[in-house]
Amino acid sequence: MKTIITIQHTQSIHHINGMVGSWTDWELSELGVKQANRMGETLKAELSEKRFVMYSSDLLRARQTAEIIGNYLGLTPVFRTELRERNLGRCCGKSVRWMRENMEMQEKTIDDRMFSDAESRRDEWNQLEPFFNEIMSSNNENIIIVSHGDLLSVFYTMFLGLSVETINAGEIFGLSGGVSHMFENEEGKRFIKRISDMSYIK
Repeated sequence: MKTIITIQHTQSIHHINGMVGSWTDWELSELGVKQANRMGETLKAELSEKRFVMYSSDLLRARQTAEIIGNYLGLTPVFRTELRERNLGRCCGKSVRWMRENMEMQEKTIDDRMFSDAESRRDEWNQLEPFFNEIMSSNNENIIIVSHGDLLSVFYTMFLGLSVETINAGEIFGLSGGVSHMFENEEGKRFIKRISDMSYIK
């Protein structure tokens, strides 16, 4: 059986200053650091009988979350660019207000791009898929992934064996600091047991 725990990074500076996240390298806020420590303490008690490997986005807010939690679990995160948030192009480094006022296209399908130099949801899917196939076929039975809301939403769709086009109709979206638990049994059937559980940061 394979166990996968996904963690959406805790509160980042961009969550409170009105700026776009995306590929901009924001640090965790003071609260975000506290949340990551609470999460680490809870996971240490919960996962004491299993040995995990940890993968993380290399963007600073996810990196910091992973490193803090990793200290509690005795794990060194492996940083992967495939786990980055979606690149929103020219609005990186700008405010959310600027993004809304200057958006070139409203995203209605997985192939739309807010800006001509931004990634679409399909681009995000294609970025993630080789990593997903790698971990699902690996011998690692217990995996922790630290990433971002948009990317993890794609991950959940992929985990359920749904097509990328499914995202046009609906998707699962978590919250900052949320922890999700997924399992694949010996027959290859997949289960999502918990989605975006916020109790880990309380």
